[in-house]
Amino acid sequence: MNPAAAAMRLRLYLDAIKFEHTIFALPFAFLGMVLAQDGWPGWRTFLWITVAMAGARTGAMAANRLIDAQIDAANPRTAERALPAGRMSRVEMLGLASAGFALLHIAAWQLNLLALALAPVAMVTVTLYSFTKRFTWLSHWMLGLADGIAPVGGWIAVRGDIGAEAIVLALVVMFWIAGFDVLYSLQDLGFDRKRGLHSVPARFGTRRALQIARGSHALTVVVLIVLGLIAPLSWPYWVGVGLIGALLIYEHALLRNDLSRLNLAFFNMNGYVAITALVFTIAGVWVA
Repeated sequence: MNPAAAAMRLRLYLDAIKFEHTIFALPFAFLGMVLAQDGWPGWRTFLWITVAMAGARTGAMAANRLIDAQIDAANPRTAERALPAGRMSRVEMLGLASAGFALLHIAAWQLNLLALALAPVAMVTVTLYSFTKRFTWLSHWMLGLADGIAPVGGWIAVRGDIGAEAIVLALVVMFWIAGFDVLYSLQDLGFDRKRGLHSVPARFGTRRALQIARGSHALTVVVLIVLGLIAPLSWPYWVGVGLIGALLIYEHALLRNDLSRLNLAFFNMNGYVAITALVFTIAGVWVA
């Protein structure tokens, strides 16, 4: 394969697993890292955490694409994804999943024994999430729990144990991810009901789904407050909590009467939330 064709294939792989969405969870892994160290742990730890997160995210998304291939093919919104559209084979997607999870385990081995011991648990958790929409509308919080592994992993990478702050930060991620996944699943309300798939919108309808998403995001802010108190973190962190609350309020305001703004709310606002959490928490650690 010539370099141009190889580059095109790589772009296809990255698009197939939405690699750019790593921005949602990666900052929280770094938050776990910074809180565990109470500062900067060094470039080696930083780089291996980044590799572990990229590997876990790649493996999880590739596994999700394999598990949901038939569902994606039947859904008009997802029928053009690489696997159902025939642009990638199942063998290629399996190779991506295997490579991603192998990277996760290599990175964990480079970090410490607890990280290595728990790497298979992380792998199983992020893979099994894909099955949950087949039997429970709590699948959104299962996705949040899977992503909540990120800050716990960042903490373990530094300390080799699991601290209270890491668990609280995992709850922040769980409620935040679940809230916007409820919003995102509004796109598939009719399809999910027709196929017998479980989601908050399919179970409760649009109005209640919006309310439940708001409740999950309100809990995100509540748990952020708890984190700031137990860490404890200085005044820049509290500025960040206020900004995150404002961003989440704006996200829901965008969708109040116009669900066509869903992608703007999903991609832009949640990217800003993740970066805001990272920047202001780091400042809260470093500023006395």
